[in-house]
Amino acid sequence: MKLLTHWRSLQARLLVLLLVLISGVWISAAVLTWVDTRHELDELLDAHLAQSAALLVAQQGDGEDEESRHQTHGKRIYDDDHPNAPTLHKYATRVAFQVFHEGALTLHSSNAPEAPMSQKARGFATVTLSDGQAWRVFGAQGNEGDVQVFVGEQIQSRQSILWAVLQGVLQPLLLALPLLALLGWLAVRQGLTPLRSLSQALTRRQPQALEPLVIADTPAEIAPVVQSLNALFERIASVLDAERRFTADAAHELRTPIAAIRAQAQVALGAGPDDAQRDQALRRTLEGCDRASHLVTQLLTLSRLEAAGSQAVAGVVNVATVAQRTAASLAPQALSRGQTLDLEAPQPALIAADETLTGVLIRNLLDNALRYSPDGAQVSLGVSQADGQVVLQVDDSGPGLPAADQARLGERFFRSLGTVQSGSGLGWSIVRRIAQVFQAQIHTGVSPLGGLRVTVVWPVAPDQPAPQI
Repeated sequence: MKLLTHWRSLQARLLVLLLVLISGVWISAAVLTWVDTRHELDELLDAHLAQSAALLVAQQGDGEDEESRHQTHGKRIYDDDHPNAPTLHKYATRVAFQVFHEGALTLHSSNAPEAPMSQKARGFATVTLSDGQAWRVFGAQGNEGDVQVFVGEQIQSRQSILWAVLQGVLQPLLLALPLLALLGWLAVRQGLTPLRSLSQALTRRQPQALEPLVIADTPAEIAPVVQSLNALFERIASVLDAERRFTADAAHELRTPIAAIRAQAQVALGAGPDDAQRDQALRRTLEGCDRASHLVTQLLTLSRLEAAGSQAVAGVVNVATVAQRTAASLAPQALSRGQTLDLEAPQPALIAADETLTGVLIRNLLDNALRYSPDGAQVSLGVSQADGQVVLQVDDSGPGLPAADQARLGERFFRSLGTVQSGSGLGWSIVRRIAQVFQAQIHTGVSPLGGLRVTVVWPVAPDQPAPQI
């Protein structure tokens, strides 16, 4: 079987395997036929020997009276030149018999020896006679024990009969093997037609063709392959669409900060001795660089998320710890505008996610809350765990968002009208994508502080005990 795995042709493998199986079945059938035929033939011929011996015993008992027996005692009842058992058939020389009366040979066939053919007076025995041939001999005695009969048959004659019978039975099957091979080849070739159709369909496809593959009358064995190919085409199309969107988005969004940086650089160059104007232009240039850097970071994060799809590796993450670290990193930004940033995370809250991406999600939500809230606003961040869920809430006292705009959060480059703060509009796209990867749900609504409330709900990490309250 290992040899078949080296063959490149599936059709050849199937055909060879089919022929091997057919040949194995044929040989097994031939062996069983030979064994069964030999057994039945031996039984039949042994029965003939026993019947012939019984007839001879009966003939000797009924054909002579006591007087005639005494008259013929000690001599043969046939003339040597004219035996009483003539050869009437070509196989007659392969059969022999002897009749003894009171120990004397009274009748025998022409090919029988003078001595008894068997030492066994009753029953079957296989012996080798003086002619060097193996014989099957049956011995029988009369009722009074004075008549002994031996009937024998050459073993070779039985083999000849067996071979003749087997030739008649197995020869047609042997001649049928080439026909079976041809039919097997046709059946295998016809059975592999769907594979050839699939190969031809894939060969004819253009490199940019990503539509589903359609094969007419697809067998059940080929259908999973076609479905897997179509799923692969769908994933490739999704990746290509993501790359095209990324390229278009990057080109569209980077155009604005780059143009602004160039304009401010020109202002700085043309400022001349006016240090104040030059300093203002340089500060705006730095702001443009920061905006471009932030945009590139957001674009790269979103690109990595879309490339990873749902295959991102998840570990156990403590949301409370990540929230504390993220809030600490954004605290200077809040203090610079006189904003209050509150954090409430009294206990561990464990989820199955990636720690870095969880930090990106929390940072984007907090950054949006701080960025779009006015100076002196209040922003609250809370983390809790209950009923098998981890809940993260971000509240702000900003202007909030209308319900229509809340429904559009997550669209690329969407920004609510009237927003004066700089931004790329990608933060919410990243938040939505991270939540999708790690099976989190996001809800928005009106905050008790007067602005926007964002709630993120994760399932608790598997095998984690419920917190003690």
